[in-house]
Amino acid sequence: MANVIIPPTVGRVVWFRPSEFDPITRCDQPLAAQIAYVWNDRLVNLGVLDSNGAPHGRTSITLIQAGETAPEGASYAEWMPYQQGQAAKTEAAEAKAAAVATDTATQGAGASGAESTEDANA
Repeated sequence: MANVIIPPTVGRVVWFRPSEFDPITRCDQPLAAQIAYVWNDRLVNLGVLDSNGAPHGRTSITLIQAGETAPEGASYAEWMPYQQGQAAKTEAAEAKAAAVATDTATQGAGASGAESTEDANA
């Protein structure tokens, strides 16, 4: 299955992974962050909560998508596994619905074409 691109929007929650140079304390786990501003699909500003729950702002943070490599030596944000799973399920359901709609349209066009030929011969 291809990796799903999740477009960032203001207010969504992501995981923040600080670089070794970021002064946020206890970086042994991802930190909760909320998207505050979207520059583009790969660059966001964040409101980050450290391990004590204290808020910190971080600007121009790379947002990586599932399957992408984290930037070396830099802080970055990523989608939580649950969000990635939901996006993949949604994409699969949309693809299935599109395939059904295409099949239905194709079958409908074939049936109406046959009727038109019969009408012309009558």
